[in-house]
Amino acid sequence: MLTLRRPRAALLLTGGLLLALAHPASALEYRSTGRAALLYDAPSTAAGKLAVAGSGLPLEVVVDTEAWAKVRDYTGRLAWIEKSALGGPRSVMVKADTSTIRQQPRADADVVFRAARGVLLDVTGKPDAYGWLPVKHADGLAGWVPMREVWGQ
Repeated sequence: MLTLRRPRAALLLTGGLLLALAHPASALEYRSTGRAALLYDAPSTAAGKLAVAGSGLPLEVVVDTEAWAKVRDYTGRLAWIEKSALGGPRSVMVKADTSTIRQQPRADADVVFRAARGVLLDVTGKPDAYGWLPVKHADGLAGWVPMREVWGQ
């Protein structure tokens, strides 16, 4: 009779994979810039400058260190930003061609305003169970937007 044995490394790898699958993936973390800031190609002010992130820009934090954060912008570009530049009010960016912001979190609610692609909206609370997010425009108009139409939440 032939007995097959798994090598120890294969057992450890299998166990490690099962353990990793048993823990849910961590949620995405989005932070907004509190002021205009430079984006760099490495975590140093001596590194190459890639772009300027305006105030209120939502960014996905990919790596978080003591003084720097590696972030992804709405285009998918990765860059480094000084951590002190993050921490502004939570905001999202409209990713739909046009998004309709409504008085209530319902598709049949009255329209408050429409926002074009790229408009930044401040997040004013938590999303509801149906995927609506309370937001406010810089001019003071407030309402609810479908989360699928914005980036940064």
